[in-house]
Amino acid sequence: MTLLDQLKKVTKVVADTGDFQSIKAYTPMDGTTNPSLILKAAAQPEYKALVEKAAAKAKAQGGTAAQKMAHAIDETSVAFGLEILKIVPGRVSTEVDARLSFDTQASIDRGRSIIKLYEAAGISKDRILIKIASTWEGIKAAEVLEKEGIHCNLTLLFNLVQAVACAEGGIRLISPFVGRILDWHKANRKVDSIPAAEDPGVLGVTAIYNYYQHHGYKTQIMGASFRNVGEIVELAGCELLTISPDLLKELAASEAHLEAKLTPAKAKAAHVEKIGHDEKSFRWLLNEDAMATEKLAQGIRAFAADLVKLEDLLRPHL
Repeated sequence: MTLLDQLKKVTKVVADTGDFQSIKAYTPMDGTTNPSLILKAAAQPEYKALVEKAAAKAKAQGGTAAQKMAHAIDETSVAFGLEILKIVPGRVSTEVDARLSFDTQASIDRGRSIIKLYEAAGISKDRILIKIASTWEGIKAAEVLEKEGIHCNLTLLFNLVQAVACAEGGIRLISPFVGRILDWHKANRKVDSIPAAEDPGVLGVTAIYNYYQHHGYKTQIMGASFRNVGEIVELAGCELLTISPDLLKELAASEAHLEAKLTPAKAKAAHVEKIGHDEKSFRWLLNEDAMATEKLAQGIRAFAADLVKLEDLLRPHL
């Protein structure tokens, strides 16, 4: 069996792409996108008609230029999500505008709006995860949406305090960014590589997994942003892993042996103390983690920058 086939037996594999052909090739259970992936896909000639149709729907809704652009962003994201849902049997994650990461009410409103677009297309909200950045405001927005039966995927998550706040808030799923954690530590330590078993991103997700399992939280973990197959192998057993087409291809080409590194039994046996989860604790502990603070801010800025590029692509159609 290939590494990919073995992985699918212990972990739900999710395609981290907006490219439909790549999703079809590796038969994942779920799909996930973000502003950067949507921009990359929307710029491809084969998806021009999809983008133009989404923009036309947004234009027809009227409103100010800013309102039409917001509609166009969401219509485009949902259009790609709908195509992904034709391929995967499970769920797709669709992201709220990253520029709303510090605005709880606006994030709630956009999450509801995205769900309405999917429901208008005949898709049940059970097949959608609303992606929101793991700021305090984002987590609070997700709590409200979860109570309305709108499930969320908290993204740009880099440390345990973010994960604990999400679990305490009853969030359905979190996406810790393994590779971006590795990037920061390589730069900080001035090294070219770190062995997978010692990878800070791998160790961070392992700590979150053990915390959740040990204390009985139901929030799912979807490891994300991988830089190499070694990171994926070390996290075999995690509930979900979202993987880029290049790494899916590499997994499918290997027949090395795979064992589940993360298991409920190991987590239950570990010594895991609870940590505080109120706003003061959250903000202080996040502030004390230079990596998480920097990568969260950097991630929001990068997604916001790609949203501006996506707006430039859409503007001629509005």
